[in-house]
Formats: sequence, structure tokens, C-alpha cells
Amino acid sequence: MIGALGRLLVERLERSAGLVDDGASPPVTASALPDGAARIAQALQAGGLQADEPVFLVVAGRAVDLEGLLGVWMAGGVAAPIHASASPATWSAARRVLGARVVIDRAGVSFEGRAAPAPQPTLAGAALVVFTSGTTGLPKCVVIRHQGFVGKLEALDPVIRFTPDDLVVVPLQLTFIFGQWVALLALSAGSSVALMPRFSPEACHRSWIRDATALGAVPSMLRALAQGPRPFDRLRTIISGGESLGMKLSVSTAARWPNASIFDMYGLTETGAADFCSVSTVDRPAGAWIGRPTGGVSYRLVAQDGSVVARGAAGELQIRTRHGMAGYLGDPCLTAKSFREGWFRTGDLAVEDADGRLRLVGRIKDLISRAGNKIYPAEVENALQLHPDVAACLCAGVPDEAVGERIHAAVVLKTRSVETGASLRSWLAGRLERYKIPDFISVIESIPLGPTGKASRAALRELVESRHR
Repeated sequence: MIGALGRLLVERLERSAGLVDDGASPPVTASALPDGAARIAQALQAGGLQADEPVFLVVAGRAVDLEGLLGVWMAGGVAAPIHASASPATWSAARRVLGARVVIDRAGVSFEGRAAPAPQPTLAGAALVVFTSGTTGLPKCVVIRHQGFVGKLEALDPVIRFTPDDLVVVPLQLTFIFGQWVALLALSAGSSVALMPRFSPEACHRSWIRDATALGAVPSMLRALAQGPRPFDRLRTIISGGESLGMKLSVSTAARWPNASIFDMYGLTETGAADFCSVSTVDRPAGAWIGRPTGGVSYRLVAQDGSVVARGAAGELQIRTRHGMAGYLGDPCLTAKSFREGWFRTGDLAVEDADGRLRLVGRIKDLISRAGNKIYPAEVENALQLHPDVAACLCAGVPDEAVGERIHAAVVLKTRSVETGASLRSWLAGRLERYKIPDFISVIESIPLGPTGKASRAALRELVESRHR
């Protein structure tokens, strides 16, 4: 039986005049997607797919990926997207935690020669299993329900306001919830969608996406687009997510596309994503504030002892939402530990201003302890980003026998800058307390990234430690 998300999309797509284009194959009319999905659903049902059974969906930023998602839902299954470039090790880990016997790829639908897996209560009513990084080396399987995803789309529709006249460029991977909700929100609004199998600044100038009016991108993509000729002259909407946009990038992005509104979205896969929204324009940049909650989201800021902190004080951001996950598949203990009294523990530290806006100040696990002083990496990064020659930066604590942790910062400079680590430390002297100034500032070519393409403090630590071995 088709789930709520599938029903919503079929209903909207059948009357849509939009197109789906990936630049590699002929454009597909959005109204034709349900027909292709129905063929996939028939193959799944003919093979004996059970209700709420998980299905690996191999995606690569193609129009057929969307047919695959819808086809799984039309057959009553649960889609588990995995990228076509996934390594054998990633596949092995994903198979171990998910236990799926069905794969959809470019060759079609295939069933392994074994019986259907036993029903799992966590998958009841589920639309998606999204793989996120796990501390044990195995991915965490975040289960998203149909009703939760539909509710999220309904909450975001009046915020983003896509229209049938929009062409929405999605260079985001459909393995991640950010790419998923941007693409599906655009489709449900009747917009045309341009998928990019591989992002590059050069690809953004190609004819099939030149007239884009909306763009979904992570901050690293926006930094890459800040140089060279400006693409997308007709942009009216920019959606940023995946990591904090920050004041400097918020201002520079608004200046580069002065006719666009920038929606900086904060959220986690576990809470359904896009839980907070902050809107910037060229006249009113929002900077480091993540804004206010979107529909169906409540929050609180909590101290280590579990008490709610006073306004203006830093506390862990905890979220309660009806759009959140059903749980981590196969890991009820981790699911239970992730909540406190029904509130999801984000691990992010935030403060609230007098107007009820939130600003992130760091991660609990990233808090640097240097000689008894506590330093938020984000505070150091925000100060560095104010330097006119700094294009990007990242800060992390690295273990040190003498003081516990040393503060290391990595900086990418703008072209032709002659700044050095020493000169940047001197510049910070009048802008940060002495104990917050990095012990070391390294000038590098690019910010270290993690497996998901986000700036990674862990990767920075590994880089620093490898240089001192």
C-alpha cells in the first residue's frame, strides 16, 4: 500500500507542468515520473516485496533516482538511498546494518535469492532510511516516517515558497536528507528540478541550468561559486544547509546575488532537517543566527545538569518535533540515549537573544579545554572570518600534554594575500581574549572535509597530528 509521501507526490506530479533534467539524459516531464515509478513498483511487487521492507536505491543525481524513490513508495517499501560511487566497504557496512535483499540500480530491480527479512517495528510506516556517520565505523540508519516527511514539506512550503515558474538546481546528493527535501519540495510545488550528478563551479554555467531561479547548496559550494564569473543571474532563492553559513559567507553570498533571499536552514537528519530558518538579504544579512523554528518544532537550551539555561547563556539545543525519526534501525539503545524526556539531544551549543533568535556557539564535543579555559571553536572562527583576506577557516582543539589542548586554526586566504599565520594571530589580539587566540594558524589551500563533504574538525585534528608524528 502506497504511503502518505508517495500519495502526495503522485497527486502533485500528475498535474505538474515542470521538468526534471540531469543534463545527461533527455529531460523528463514531472507528470511522467509516476508512470516510470509504477513500472518499478510492479517489478518490486512481482518479486515479492513485503510491506515496509527496505530497498537499496542506488542514486547518482539522475532523474531516474526520483522515479526509484517514488516506485519504492508505490510498492509499499522503504527506500534506502546509497550513492553509485559507494566503496565496497561502504556497501558491506550498509548491508550489515540494513539487511536488505532488494537493490534498484541502473540495471533494474534485483532480488537476492533469500526470503524476505523479518518485519522490523521501527520500519512500520517508514519512507526512508538515511545513512549517517557512526562512531563505531558502521553507519547509523535513521528511519524517517512518511507522515513525518509529509509534515516537514507542509511546514516548509510557506517558508521557501517555490512556484511552478521556478527552476530549482539541486547539486546535492539524494543520499542526504537536505538534497531529498529540497528536490521533493520543489516537485510538490510544481517547479522544474535540475539535478547535478557532480557539482563544480564550471558546471553551473551550462545552458540547461543557466536560467535557474533557486539553488540548494552547502556552504562549501557557495564558497566555490564566490570566485570567477557569476552563474545563475536569475536567482531569487538560495537555500543553504548542512553546516553553518556564517556571517562572512552570508554577506558575500547576498552581495553576489543581490536579488536573492538566502534561507539558512539548520537541522539534523534525526529531527527531519530544516528545523530552524534564518533569512538573509543584501540589506539584512542574518549572519551567525540560525533564526527561529519552522512549523512543528519546539526547542529548549539545557545545561549539563538538565536544567533550562537563562536567556543569553549557552546550553545544549534540544528539539522536539513530530517530523522526527522513528529511531535508529536495529539500535534501540542509541535511540534511547539520543533523547532526554522526549527531547532530541543535538549536541550543539546555542544561545538565545532577547528576540528569541538562536545562534550556535559550538558542539559539546568540540569545546576546547586549554589550561582550564573553555573556548568555543565557532567564536574563534567568527573572529577570523572578519579579516578581509580570509576566505574560509576552521578551528579545533588538539591534545597537548602541557595545557590539555592547543588551539589550531586552518585558514584559506584570498588570492594574492600576503598574510601569514603570525600576522593573523597579531590581528586577532585586539579582537579576542588572549587565551582564545589560536596557538597555531596554518595557511592551507582548502578546508579539510569529512566523508559527507562538510568542513570537519576531526579531519583538521588528523591533519595537524599527522604533521607532528
